[in-house]
Amino acid sequence: MAYEIDLSGKVALVTGASSGLGARFAKVLAQAGATVALAARRVERLKELRAEIDAEGGEAHVYELDVTDLSSVRACVAQVENDLKKIDILVNNSGVSAQGRLLDVTEEDYDYVMDTNLKGAFFVGQQVAKVMTAKKTPGRIINIASVAGMKVLSQLSVYCMSKAAAIHMTRAMALEWGRYGINVNAICPGYIETEINSTYFKSENGQKLMNLLPRRRLGQPDDLDGLLLLLASDASGFINGAAIAADDGMAVA
Repeated sequence: MAYEIDLSGKVALVTGASSGLGARFAKVLAQAGATVALAARRVERLKELRAEIDAEGGEAHVYELDVTDLSSVRACVAQVENDLKKIDILVNNSGVSAQGRLLDVTEEDYDYVMDTNLKGAFFVGQQVAKVMTAKKTPGRIINIASVAGMKVLSQLSVYCMSKAAAIHMTRAMALEWGRYGINVNAICPGYIETEINSTYFKSENGQKLMNLLPRRRLGQPDDLDGLLLLLASDASGFINGAAIAADDGMAVA
C-alpha cells in the first residue's frame, strides 16, 4: 500500500524557524499542504522565509517568539490560535549549544542552554497542548532532540544533558497527553550540515570529527524530511513517546 503525506487543512507551528533545520521543517510542512506559523526572534529572517514559501504556493505566517520568555511563549501561541483558529502540529525546534569542559561551565553557560533547550521547549509544548486539549482535537508534537541525548559528546556535556532531558520530557508528555489524542515524539538527529556548522566541518578539526562517524559523512537537512512528515501526519497514530535517531548509526557506534 502506498502512502502520500497530505497535511492540507492542518496548522503547524515551527519554533526556531528563522534558519537551519527549523526553516527546512517549515518548508517541508508547507509543501505537504500545512499552513505554517513561523516563530523565532529574528522576524526579518522569518519574513524572508514566508516569501519563499508563498512563492512555492504554500501559506505561512510570521510570529515573534523568544522561548526563554514565558510571556512571549504565551503571547505567540495565543496569537497563532487567534489568527489560524487551531494548532494541529508543533515542531519544537528552538535550540542552542555551548562548548567547553564541565569544569569551565559557568552559570550563564548552563542557563543559556537549559533555558532554551529544556525550559523553553517544555513551556511551548505545554501551551500548545492547552490549545489542543481545550479544542478537543488530536495533535502531533515533535520535539527536536539530538543523538547527543543518547550518548555523551566531548566538550558538549551541558548540551547533551539538555537533550537527554528533552527525550525524557517527550516520554512524560506522551504518557500524560496521549489520552487527549496528542502524540508526542522526538527526532534525534546526528550531525546535520547547516549554515551554522558547514564552515567548521570544512576545517581540519571538522574533517577529523567527520572521519570518526560510522560512514564518515554528514547528514543533510532533507535527510529528516520523511521522518518529520511521518510524525506530523495521521500515519503516526500508533507512535507515541518515541525518540527516533536519524543519525546514520552514530548512536550505536
